[in-house]
Amino acid sequence: MRSALWPSSANGEHAAEIAELLVDAGTTINLIARDQDGRALGFAEAALRHDYVNGCKTSPVLFLEGIFVHPDARGQGVARRLVDAVAAWGRDQGCTEFASDAGIANTSSHAMHTALGFAETQRVVFFRKTLA
Repeated sequence: MRSALWPSSANGEHAAEIAELLVDAGTTINLIARDQDGRALGFAEAALRHDYVNGCKTSPVLFLEGIFVHPDARGQGVARRLVDAVAAWGRDQGCTEFASDAGIANTSSHAMHTALGFAETQRVVFFRKTLA
């Protein structure tokens, strides 16, 4: 199932990134978790990455581009079901590794990833200097 759902806090920049990912729909998947009444509980978006993915040794790598679960639905296994469905799709695409990332200060995302079976591979802080 390919579909799109963005929480109300999503900004135009994120929507543009997702639109770019969907240009080649054969390498992306977007899933929506719904309750029995059809209300959206959360979404996951993933892509096959053929470039180098930090901490991985194979290519392509299944990469979790984004995941969101509505606060009222958290702790009920929604993220796990979404990630399991993405993983199944990745296996069907020939992937043997599943990667993701999170901001260095996003400790709740770190905890979720760990609970879902991801292992941290490295931490990095990017720097920039303007050249005049």
